[in-house]
Amino acid sequence: MVILMQKNSREQLLQHEISPSFTRVKILEYIQDSKHHPTVDDIFSSLIEELPTLSKTTVYNVLNLFEEKNIVKSLLLEKTVTRYEMVEEEHAHFKCNVCGSVFDIPKPEIIFPTLHGFTIEEDEVTFKGTCSNCTSHPTV
Repeated sequence: MVILMQKNSREQLLQHEISPSFTRVKILEYIQDSKHHPTVDDIFSSLIEELPTLSKTTVYNVLNLFEEKNIVKSLLLEKTVTRYEMVEEEHAHFKCNVCGSVFDIPKPEIIFPTLHGFTIEEDEVTFKGTCSNCTSHPTV
């Protein structure tokens, strides 16, 4: 997988043959700066004040374009919520069942059985449980 170094958002969009509109640049910057794997609602809520004409449909459309151009990827860590992150070095995810936080973790070395006649092109590894913060500070 290609590792995209965080750089000027406008340049990154141009490199991927995407017209760098103000809205696209702002959405890309939000995802680049986000450490929590934002949802469409997160992006919309955070940018609506700065972009008063923004709609959730626009956010969806921009994210779909970014995904088509291999800038971001979607993560389906829950059945009903899609999260987004920058395309970067392969890693796994850990989702805390208590606080809902999602963490990037180094991808474990998984040995797949030999699958005769199959070529693995992509895999997703997600662990779910309780994060260290929730384990050490349980709510009463």
